[in-house]
Amino acid sequence: MSDLSMFFAQSAVADTTEEVVVSERFKDKDGQPAAWKLRSMTQAESEECRKAATKYGKGKNGVRLPEVDPDEYMAKLAVSSVIFPDLRNAELQKSYGTLGAESLLRHMLLPGEYAVLLEKVQELNGFDKSLDELVDEAKN
Repeated sequence: MSDLSMFFAQSAVADTTEEVVVSERFKDKDGQPAAWKLRSMTQAESEECRKAATKYGKGKNGVRLPEVDPDEYMAKLAVSSVIFPDLRNAELQKSYGTLGAESLLRHMLLPGEYAVLLEKVQELNGFDKSLDELVDEAKN
């Protein structure tokens, strides 16, 4: 019988956190680029983001068909992963003249900066490796 203890909750690595400079435009008190703090999330949290980004359209015979807006899903995934800065902070949102964390990100960052953030969020949450790469890692 194999040892399942390696799969028990207490054996699993907890959330991964990482600091990343998303933009050179935001400086700390020493004039250095400010790092954003990101975290990984669970599949359950990802499903909540996907559900919140799902709209229902009408199909044939009045059947409701779910459609996930990929841009909205990625924005919600990013917001859920960002620990710092606090994107839900009312003062921060007000400073950009927007309401909501997803909207704040879109107003706060340049397109390339937003792409850097999304890329890092995806990497942190395991979307950066193909199935073939995972199989190769498991073999080694």
